Amino acid sequence: MSSYYLCYGYFDYLFIGVLLIHSSISPYINYAVGGDFLSSKQLNYLTISKSGQHEIVIKKSRFICSLARTKTVEEAQTFIEQISKKYHDATHNTYAYTLGLNDNQVKASDNGEPSGTAGIPELKALQLMKLKDVTAVVTRYFGGIKLGAGGLIRAYSNSVTEAAQNIGVVKCVMQQLIEFTIPYNRLDEVNHYLNENKILIDNQIYTTDVTIQIFLDLDQITQVEEDLINLLSGKVDFKKIDQRFNEIPVTNLNFHEQ
Repeated sequence: MSSYYLCYGYFDYLFIGVLLIHSSISPYINYAVGGDFLSSKQLNYLTISKSGQHEIVIKKSRFICSLARTKTVEEAQTFIEQISKKYHDATHNTYAYTLGLNDNQVKASDNGEPSGTAGIPELKALQLMKLKDVTAVVTRYFGGIKLGAGGLIRAYSNSVTEAAQNIGVVKCVMQQLIEFTIPYNRLDEVNHYLNENKILIDNQIYTTDVTIQIFLDLDQITQVEEDLINLLSGKVDFKKIDQRFNEIPVTNLNFHEQ
């Protein structure tokens, strides 16, 4: 069995995790000691929408790709062990995972296939799709026809790519929850503005006035607040409540442009 392991910036990744717990997270995060900064756009990332499986058959060999969202090495390893146990009678249970916003931890295993023909192609497929915090296990049941090195590389790579496309991909976007209050007679025009600009409305609370809570990308905040101030002739105040990742389904799977 051949395996490959790369690990760097582990403590940077942990530091990001600690910072993300706090609702007062800055639009720019210093994720390395004395170091680089992540902008709001750099905090956004792609991942699979949920755990799932997809099977392809190539020259009578079955390739079953199981994908899961994993945040830690422990979660990745547990998933690998679960799938390997489930398909204990398979010819091979190969795997790859990538963890962290910058692929801080990656690992790949051929599990008995010729070196470099399974785990690394799976990892490259995840990275080409720019997926983060994902573990892939590709189970092969040999069909009696050898595929050759090139055929194996294509089979394992395509297995991961097709599984991700079949399961679905989401873009995780760091957003700020903003709250503001308006009179009832301005509700229609405010809702029209929000809908026209595809701004996510989290809640509307109806009392003597209407309190609206919306989620904005971090780099949207200034412009949207200015627009609403102009729309409402300055009669509005904003309150920042919380920040979190919201998941937006990716319908255009042109990963090069995400």
